[in-house]
Amino acid sequence: MELDLVQLPIPADCNIVVGQSHFIKTVEDLAEIMAGSVPGAKYGLAFNEASGPCLVRTAGSDPALVKAATDCALAVDAGHTFYLVLGPGCYPINVLDRIKACPEVCGIFAATANPLQVLRARTDQGAGILGVVDGSSPLGVEGEADQADRKAMLRRFGYKF
Repeated sequence: MELDLVQLPIPADCNIVVGQSHFIKTVEDLAEIMAGSVPGAKYGLAFNEASGPCLVRTAGSDPALVKAATDCALAVDAGHTFYLVLGPGCYPINVLDRIKACPEVCGIFAATANPLQVLRARTDQGAGILGVVDGSSPLGVEGEADQADRKAMLRRFGYKF
């Protein structure tokens, strides 16, 4: 077994959701979730099929984001994983609960706009995701001013009142 890191090529101003799923139906179901959750959202989706023809299956509303998702899928090269790239103005918080409730989704590794590295194991059979490195390590503990900034930001974004 070999272990390595894959830096995902996430476009600027975009978020990505990386997860594991168990069935090709994932592509259409996640596309329906996007259309029903954030109408008009720009997104790209790629799913690595793990049996039969073992193709990267794709969907999306923006060809550039479909290509970005496909680039991530090919870079990681792990079966039954999906890469959902969300365009500017669309955030994981808008779709994550519905994605997690999708019957084919087994789990979510990350939902982020941060630089993202995938910890990958490769065997004779193929590759799998062991986990992710999402962004940077903490530089300290928040103080009172940091808490006030956090609370103000959440209210500015409309997530808290």
